[in-house]
Amino acid sequence: MNQKSIVAKEAIVKEVVDLAKSHEAFIVFTYHGLSVSQITELRRLLRADGNTMGVYKNSLVERAVKELGHEELNDYLTGPNAFLFSKDVSSGAKALTRFARFNDVVEIKGGLFEGNRVVDGAEVRNIGRLPDRNGMISMFLSVLNAPIQKFAATVKAVAEKQ
Repeated sequence: MNQKSIVAKEAIVKEVVDLAKSHEAFIVFTYHGLSVSQITELRRLLRADGNTMGVYKNSLVERAVKELGHEELNDYLTGPNAFLFSKDVSSGAKALTRFARFNDVVEIKGGLFEGNRVVDGAEVRNIGRLPDRNGMISMFLSVLNAPIQKFAATVKAVAEKQ
């Protein structure tokens, strides 16, 4: 192998490692069977939430995964794969799950979350069904506010009754 190709492959491995380290989620999924327009639509959906999608050779991703210390991801690196890097834990999984619901050829295989937790495809889909950060904050605040609202409504009902 000539020196140019070795340097190019090392650069790709470094790129994958850097992307995985700088993002909260790294998801492996199949895209084989999607048309060019469908892939373009998927990239647009992912980019809208600040996610990055890439297609790399599995052998180079295996090297990157070994460097990251998560060889168990190698089980998902068979066949044509695409890789999703997401800054937010749920945004990439949510967008990919939504897209996969309408495109049967997209199969979410698994991923690496928060740099240390390897999950399978079913768990990635479950994470994708969770509300985003703002939705969770809203739910939490409504739970905190509910007892106060009920108390105020009870006091008001008692006051109106008298």
